[in-house]
Formats: sequence, C-alpha cells, structure tokens
Amino acid sequence: MIIAIDGPAASGKGTLARRLAERYGLPHLDTGLLYRAVAANLIGADRDLNDVDAAVAAARGLGLTEFDEASLRGRAMGEAASIVAAMPEVRAALVAAQRNFAGRPGGAVLDGRDIGTVIAPEAEVKIFVTASPEARAQRRAIELVGRGEKADYAAILAEIVKRDARDSGRADAPLKAAADAVRLDTTQMSVETAFAESVKIVEARRRSRGLSLD
Repeated sequence: MIIAIDGPAASGKGTLARRLAERYGLPHLDTGLLYRAVAANLIGADRDLNDVDAAVAAARGLGLTEFDEASLRGRAMGEAASIVAAMPEVRAALVAAQRNFAGRPGGAVLDGRDIGTVIAPEAEVKIFVTASPEARAQRRAIELVGRGEKADYAAILAEIVKRDARDSGRADAPLKAAADAVRLDTTQMSVETAFAESVKIVEARRRSRGLSLD
C-alpha cells in the first residue's frame, strides 16, 4: 500500500505522514528534505541557488536517508528548497529515487507536493492536506520559537504566501491535489484530530479496495 501525502508548507502533512507510517509499519520518506538537502549543499559550497548545473549535480549525489534533519528544518532552508525545487532538471534528477522508494515491497508513505500526481500516481491512498495561510504561519512561528529561533509572524506569513505561489505556479510538477485525492483541511484541527481523520481516510480506502498490508 502506497500512501501519498501532499500539501503546502506547514499544513501538517509531514507529521501525519510520519504517524501513518508508524501506525501501518511502512517506511517513510519526507521528499521535501531532498530539496532542502540540495539547497544546503549549494549553500555549503557557496554556490548560487539558481545555478541549475550545480543543483543537478548535488541532487544526483544525494542519498535518501543521509540527512541532518535539525540543520535542514530551518525557515531559511525551506525558502531555499523552494527555489531549487522549481527547477525541472533538479526534480527530474530526484524522481527515480523517489519512485524506487515508493515501490518498495509492501508499500511506503511519502509526503511532498507532487507525490500523488507525479511520483506515485498509482498510490492506493492519496491525501491532500491543507490549512489557511494564517494557521500555517502561526504553526511555523510556534515551531521556530520551540527551537529557540526568532519568529516574526508577519514575515512568516508573507513567505508562506510567496512560497505557495511559487510551488503552485511552477511549470514542472506544480503543487496541486490529485483528482482522486481526499482533501483534509487541518485549519481548525489539533494534531490528534487530524491524525484520526487521516486514519479514517486510509481505512476507508483500504476497505473500498480490499487492501491488505501483508
């Protein structure tokens, strides 16, 4: 069973994906970390984030699990990742690795922005997680404060709106819900409520398709 979780920044898709993977005993891949790792590679090498050749080289040399998540989760890295993710050449370099992960025996859980539409359009379960920009900015601010970083709500909201426009408007694999995805608006939901709703979605799809985890 492949579970594809898509949605914009700070919608809660990563948290739901990790918890679903744990519940169903499936491997999990946060595909957003791949683009963050590419951006981090460029920044570490003092290369321009718009340098396509350097970005592609970094993507091709990337492993799927060799990440220092703490260093990649920062607000600035998220913005940098959105820049390299808009490059069709970078996305192409990472597609095969993501599809191989999704094709593992028994299935997998992947979260990102084009899982249900590009990476695993055959996924048995597709959930598009969303929330209002204001709610997402508030969550991101709380997350940053929790890590000891400064949080300017107005600046964060502006960045989220800008990033949404970039991710949705890019020519290659834009952020959008797959036609057969179930939408889950978490604006007014707690983490526990959102998780319970996502489990309901998975179970409903399993029953309708007669899916087994064996």
